[in-house]
Amino acid sequence: MNRRRFLTSVSLAGAAGAAFARAVAAQAPEGLSKETIAQAEKLAGLEFSDAERQLMLDELQDNVEAYAKLRQVKVPNSVPPAFRFTPPLSSSVSPAPDPGPRPLPYAPAARAPERPASDDDLAFLPVTQLAALVASRRVSSVELTELYLARLERYGPALECVVTLTRDRAMEQARLADRELAAGRYRGPLHGIPWGAKDLLAVKGYRTTWGSVPFQEQRIEEDATVVRRLDEAGAVLVAKMSVGELAWGDIWFGGRTRNPWNPEEGSSGSSAGSASATSAGLLGFAIGTETLGSIVSPCTRCGASGLRPTFGRVSRHGAMALCWTMDKIGPICRTVGDCALVFDRIRGADGLDDTVVDQPFSWPPPDVSTLRVGYLQTLFERPAEGPGAAAREEWRQLDLAVLDVLRRLGVELVPLELPADLQIDSLAFILGAEAAAAFDELTRSGQDDLLVRQVQQAWPNVFRAGRMVPAVEYIQANRVRTLAIRALEEKLKDLDVYVSPTYGGSNLLLTNLTGHPTVVLPDGFRANGTPTSITFIGRLWGETAALGLAQAYQQATDFHLRRPDLGRLPHRPSPRPVG
Repeated sequence: MNRRRFLTSVSLAGAAGAAFARAVAAQAPEGLSKETIAQAEKLAGLEFSDAERQLMLDELQDNVEAYAKLRQVKVPNSVPPAFRFTPPLSSSVSPAPDPGPRPLPYAPAARAPERPASDDDLAFLPVTQLAALVASRRVSSVELTELYLARLERYGPALECVVTLTRDRAMEQARLADRELAAGRYRGPLHGIPWGAKDLLAVKGYRTTWGSVPFQEQRIEEDATVVRRLDEAGAVLVAKMSVGELAWGDIWFGGRTRNPWNPEEGSSGSSAGSASATSAGLLGFAIGTETLGSIVSPCTRCGASGLRPTFGRVSRHGAMALCWTMDKIGPICRTVGDCALVFDRIRGADGLDDTVVDQPFSWPPPDVSTLRVGYLQTLFERPAEGPGAAAREEWRQLDLAVLDVLRRLGVELVPLELPADLQIDSLAFILGAEAAAAFDELTRSGQDDLLVRQVQQAWPNVFRAGRMVPAVEYIQANRVRTLAIRALEEKLKDLDVYVSPTYGGSNLLLTNLTGHPTVVLPDGFRANGTPTSITFIGRLWGETAALGLAQAYQQATDFHLRRPDLGRLPHRPSPRPVG
């Protein structure tokens, strides 16, 4: 076969697979027509002659028939494609062997704080302090678990942040944690600490709903690797938290998850419940996932601290797949130091997710004065203009104050600009194409009509549009993605970490595509009382530097210590029975 003809047929088949399938049904027994191909050319941005279309007809008809046969094969969401994305192991990564978890930077029995006077004060403590109280047995895990379960039952309905309380599992784990402590066995800083799982993570014996109407009674009878590792660390799972339906936004089949700082607005998403509940002091910490902003965005809205690790750091086994080359799992906590402790317990290969590699992670971090730090100068210095400029300028001034704090800490800031001329914003359709494949059956069966949101910027429409992406363009976009990784690493070759406005330019999309780790944390409050955030981005596999700089900034400020007024939350009845 002529090579050009072969590549053309594959491209057009990818561009209009669904359209061709409908054409077959409409035109049987004649099959495809030259007119069908002419219409598909518009989707691919191509133009062929009438004679070329005639030559393609038989092969494209064969492709459509092949699609129909392949669709008879049941492919679960958990099955990845036969290719994978792995960020390069940078030469800047230390070749030293992984030292494993380090001991806590304090002796719990000797330096544990006194138990706070009120349950509210106890509920809002960071994991580092809760760990000291539990380890010294000044607070039992059972006590802490009952406290958080009560808060979840009291405030969860108003925040619409809880899908399922795992009460029986939690109390059994808490009692075990206390027995082990009494016997002298301490598993580390997460021992006995209650936490919440974004409801994309499978937990044996409980529903895993993905926040979606078609899957709201789904049970996956295994524990996700992250769940299993936190079990092994002695942590106590108290709830499965709301997730924007199929990992988009804060709207799910049970409602819209609320921002504790302003319950009139959503918490953003898709790690909606994880961020909302953590900020509201309803659990010790939570786990979120991110494909394009799903840790960063709800942490920003709710004033939490979050870590989106390097792609390939944390196993996604047992988690819903949305975009195999972009999905990542990370902690959402009240402090950056908590994020480091949780990350250390969930990272590393498990033999089940073959994108995960073992790389060193050390904690506590070195002194920040030893770090080489960049900042995206243009994004910080460009005044806001156009519609909504006043609100953006208010946030920009808070971001500029971050740079002042870093300079006072002895950090020398080096101006940096993102790679140019690679059309980063045009790579976003990579996510749509992979998501369309992940939920192919949902679209073909018509069950996408059951999803809560049926608007242009929602999954049903994006899944359908994703099916129209030409296979060649998807591959070409990923080749440009390779250039982007190389370009960003070249920019960072003399730096350890850089600072960026959270939603500045193309940084959020770029770093999700390249796989670079990002720490997000509050950097102030608007005049309306809602939080803003700043982000610190590390080199590939460079979580220590990013977390270290973020922690130093956080310890020099007090934004993370402020609490939302939960008294403003409207009363709502408890949700339906759980389990």
